[in-house]
Amino acid sequence: MKLNIFQRLAGLALAVTLVGAPVGALAQNATDNSAANAAAASANAAAPANAAASNATAAPAAAAAPAAAAAPAKFKLDSGDTAWMLTSTALVLMMTIPGLALFYAGMVRKKNVIATVAQSFAMTCVVTLVWFIVTYSIAFGTVADANMNKWWGGMGNFMLQHVQMDGVDPKGTIAYTIAGATLTIPEYVYMMFQMTFAIITPALICGAFAERMKFSAMLILTVLWSIFVYAPIAHWVWGGGWLGAMGVMDFAGGTVVHINAGIAGLVCALVLPKRKGLGVINMAPNNLVYTMIGASLLWVGWFGFNAGSAVTSGSLAGLAMTNTQVATAAAAMAWMTVEWFHRKKPTMLGMASGAVAGLVAVTPASGWVMPTGALWIGLAAGAGCYCSSVFLKGLLKYDDSLDCFGVHGVGGFIGAMLTGVFASAAAQTLPAGHGVMTQLYSCLATMAWTAVGTFIILMICKYTVGLTMTPDEEEEGMDISLHGETIHD
Repeated sequence: MKLNIFQRLAGLALAVTLVGAPVGALAQNATDNSAANAAAASANAAAPANAAASNATAAPAAAAAPAAAAAPAKFKLDSGDTAWMLTSTALVLMMTIPGLALFYAGMVRKKNVIATVAQSFAMTCVVTLVWFIVTYSIAFGTVADANMNKWWGGMGNFMLQHVQMDGVDPKGTIAYTIAGATLTIPEYVYMMFQMTFAIITPALICGAFAERMKFSAMLILTVLWSIFVYAPIAHWVWGGGWLGAMGVMDFAGGTVVHINAGIAGLVCALVLPKRKGLGVINMAPNNLVYTMIGASLLWVGWFGFNAGSAVTSGSLAGLAMTNTQVATAAAAMAWMTVEWFHRKKPTMLGMASGAVAGLVAVTPASGWVMPTGALWIGLAAGAGCYCSSVFLKGLLKYDDSLDCFGVHGVGGFIGAMLTGVFASAAAQTLPAGHGVMTQLYSCLATMAWTAVGTFIILMICKYTVGLTMTPDEEEEGMDISLHGETIHD
């Protein structure tokens, strides 16, 4: 019997249980490691103030207290930091257009290539405007009420009205802060850098509903999801909210970006009807060269994603870059090895998917672990994401078209949890309250908020413009049905 919508949503809880089971054992073994890291953190607390400030600027995720309670930060422009952050911003934007656009376009059928690329391009435009108008304020603004500031940043920066060239409002009502440290880059640069994160996150979700969601529904989903799902979670972790205050370690977006997008993708896959003919007709990728080029652009752009999250051009950025490279290579080889054993042949699609899984998993850890930890994270992500994309999807029978949940949801979870296991004070001063259980709380909170918020938004789309095309339109293809365009031989 076909699963109804509530039975399918129950699969979300099962998926979390299955993915979290092996991590439970790691959590038990991590107690001694956490205690050692806590002792190292205490020792580091006695280091010179300048070293502490350098570490504090390391990551947006490092905020340990609400920005509303912090004194306005001083601004001291560093041209090297600013140049690196401008470069990182461009690299992260490249991840969405053309990186993700090509990565996804190569995996769909030929009749849906233009529509798939158009999704990434349109989302870039839409999220840019939404970020400018309201979501930057919600994610990184402050409110006077410290309790309220734990949950959202308010509307004080509506349409960037208080963003300053040097980062500090002359009236003292709005202060641009990164973990309360001395500021070395203009606020406009930091705003732009974070905008690129806000752009790629909903674009990742497209992999779950590829080849079947209406363009109008996708646009509505993007706007509402950016405001009510992405922005609050970004504030919780990076903007002075309650998860950051707990000591959550998310250097560049394991929870904010990947678990967030992955769970949203799973909900979309459970709610939307499966693609017509799934399991019966040939749905092989149309051009794996596109996918390889897209994966390569993602890999290169990810250095801006992870190393850029140091917000400096110093040693921490170098560590994050090294960890990114090591974990990505390890994950690609792990996926290839498991696939080779299971299906008897290593594939280009498998290596590309494994590399992305490694990039995803190392994202929260890149500034918190040493390279050996990054190696283990990559190996776990490559094998784990292959199993989730093949076996878990087969067990639950949902149509996650391009494995958004299998790679980003599961990979983000693996990375977030193993960050708690491998975090080292040798990388940077660890936040008070850090540990495996703190990481788990942040993952579960993100999953719950994202699942409920995404479901509500999908219902709004369903009962307004509708979610999917007609069977005839789907058969004809999204390119011609939705955009009136086609690829000519």
